[in-house]
Amino acid sequence: MRRAVCPGSYDPPTNGHLDILERAAGLFDEVTVAVLVNQNKKGLFTVEERLSLLAEAMSHLPNVRVDSWHGLLVDYCRQHDIQAIVKGLRAVSDFDYELQMAQMNQQLTGVETLFMPTKPENSFLSSSLVKEVATYGGDVRHLLSDKVHQRLVERLARNG
Repeated sequence: MRRAVCPGSYDPPTNGHLDILERAAGLFDEVTVAVLVNQNKKGLFTVEERLSLLAEAMSHLPNVRVDSWHGLLVDYCRQHDIQAIVKGLRAVSDFDYELQMAQMNQQLTGVETLFMPTKPENSFLSSSLVKEVATYGGDVRHLLSDKVHQRLVERLARNG
């Protein structure tokens, strides 16, 4: 079975994330969306909320599952017999950092990293940018699924 993992913070998951996940699901027998836990970062959404949003968004794809992980991604891959990491790239600036990570991961365990370019309409899209624009009242509805947009608006109203 060909397995891949798509790691990220997904805080919140954007249409750019969902596009990469759907495309990866068409290439692998099983895709795990791994919400990586960084204890040093305070997310807008809890890990559990992100898992729920992703599970709902990916429910139409039976070969996609969601999980979370704290630690080295290659350890997660080893424990779950995952052969590949799929990363979306928006711009050349993403590639510089991601290439180093891919080479380190391959050196550590042999796991391969596949880079998937975003669609042009998502090339500017990041969770942090979406949160910033939404915080100041900008309309980000077209950048998120309906459910994620609803939850983002509710969260910002509660925090504001």
